[in-house]
Amino acid sequence: MSFFHSRVLAISRSVSLTIASSLLLVDLAVILFGVFMRYLAGGAPIWTDELARFLIIGSVLLGAGAVWVEGGHMRVALIERLLPGQLCRLLNLYQWLLTLIIAVGAAIFSYRYAMSVSMFTSQGLGISRTIPMLSVPIGFALLAWHALWHGPAPLKTLTEDPA
Repeated sequence: MSFFHSRVLAISRSVSLTIASSLLLVDLAVILFGVFMRYLAGGAPIWTDELARFLIIGSVLLGAGAVWVEGGHMRVALIERLLPGQLCRLLNLYQWLLTLIIAVGAAIFSYRYAMSVSMFTSQGLGISRTIPMLSVPIGFALLAWHALWHGPAPLKTLTEDPA
């Protein structure tokens, strides 16, 4: 991977993870506010549960591409370890193409769906359902972006340290 590719990927990963972490932090604040209001003040606003749900979905989807590149997602890399070099490269190409196709397809279909629900409003927040639903196509587009920049190179594997 060239210096330019690795630099773009590093910047993109850090931006994605920063935004996802920020959403997670806001989600934590919303949940704590809801708990405080429900159990200490006598009643939580209806919007806290809905906003917390939208924020957690958004944070997971926005961070998915960066986590995929880092090899931090759940996967079993046993086959990669057992295959000879040439077959392992072919498997990496297959995994990369499959990830790209699924991510692009999911981004397109989820974007169409997000646009189709624009006339409906969310129950608690009273906003167009398109706004929170856009985190799905954006997340899949970011996954495709990260996969594209990473290329068919082998993904990092997390190894367990013997204790």
